[in-house]
Amino acid sequence: MGAYRTFSDQELTSRLAESDEYAFAEIYKRYKPRIYLLIKKFVISSQMAEDLTQEVFVKIWEGGSRLTEVQSIKAYLLATARNHTLNSLKKALRSEEAMGVIINAYVDDRRTTEETIVSREYSEFLERTLAGIPARSREIFKLCREQGKTYEEAAVILGISRNAIKNHMVATMKVLSSAVQQDLGISLSIFLVTLLK
Repeated sequence: MGAYRTFSDQELTSRLAESDEYAFAEIYKRYKPRIYLLIKKFVISSQMAEDLTQEVFVKIWEGGSRLTEVQSIKAYLLATARNHTLNSLKKALRSEEAMGVIINAYVDDRRTTEETIVSREYSEFLERTLAGIPARSREIFKLCREQGKTYEEAAVILGISRNAIKNHMVATMKVLSSAVQQDLGISLSIFLVTLLK
């Protein structure tokens, strides 16, 4: 069933949320190579990268019911792979210094294909999320976050009080934080840092 047509990521994600084995096999085939390459940047060892890649897909399969609200399986997989790999390394190395070296080496190599994909996916996710909030809140977020305006500067530009600006930003960040944690499985701070790299 489905062998003669190509399903979209969203269709496969919806089916996977219902424990559809075909959907899982298709997502695995579609994303296993890039997940493996992303993990290998952290761990260097091919065998360890292969093991961790398998563990990531096991986590995706076992947590299928949580995928019902995920908008981008690609971004979700990349975030899961990164988080799982770092957590595994922390347990294996038991050394903050070693972790620091690994993380710094990874951060220094931001211009890779996978990081470009993550950044693009996060940008698209941000736009989709902002599209669901009031226009004024969206305008204020873009002024303060994307254009770097202070609350005072935004207040002058829009002709409203600084307190009103702050209230809009607090509300927007709550919505964004909830969406990021639910759909991507990461914290808002990690999302914003990755997005702004």
